[in-house]
Amino acid sequence: MIHINLLPEQHKAKSRTPLKLMLALSGVVTVNACLLAWLGYAHFAVQLRADNEKELVQSEMDGLKPQVEHVAALKAEAKLHKSREETLQQITRSRISWTRKLDELIDVCSRGGDGERHLVWFDDLQVAQNLDPKAKSPGTVKASGHSGSDKFAQVANFLEDLEGSSFLSDFEKPAPPEGSVSSVDPELTPSASWSFPLALTMKSVDERSGKGPEPDGGKSKKPAPKAKGRNTAREGGVR
Repeated sequence: MIHINLLPEQHKAKSRTPLKLMLALSGVVTVNACLLAWLGYAHFAVQLRADNEKELVQSEMDGLKPQVEHVAALKAEAKLHKSREETLQQITRSRISWTRKLDELIDVCSRGGDGERHLVWFDDLQVAQNLDPKAKSPGTVKASGHSGSDKFAQVANFLEDLEGSSFLSDFEKPAPPEGSVSSVDPELTPSASWSFPLALTMKSVDERSGKGPEPDGGKSKKPAPKAKGRNTAREGGVR
């Protein structure tokens, strides 16, 4: 059956929200508020912890920065000293002690036995050394030599003694002996003397330090027979 309320509006009973619905809405609002509060607390707590850790790390970095700069300076200084050391080693390997070389050359000249084997002296000694490792020739030594004997074989004797001495350790082998009669005076003994050029080529830095390639590629070979040019020179051959 249909019920019709004919009471005036002001006398009609107002509809109210159910109590269960109110409790449910209140619970939802409370839970959301708690969640928002927890999220806010968690956010600010994490942010605060992160800021504290950042400040701590920054403080440690600021404390380590001078040490890092000091280590970098030490590495740069060590690199500079290493470069200088390598340069000095290269200079040491490339240089030749000319004082020692002159002493060795004098020793060879003094082994002539007062002219029995040879009597040699020099007018001049010209040294040209190139320290550039890319140079075609490391350097040369040139001198104008004289043999106080009328026998040209003594020039060959001197070159033999020179090849067997420590003087030639930094040089290539000299060329075969050659020369010409420089003066003839019957009143002198000997009556003639010979002039001969001495031209030596320096070995490379690697060859002088023992690092150069072996000329035979590391394969042992039988010694070559002696050249006949020196014997011919001993018999009195003149250029």
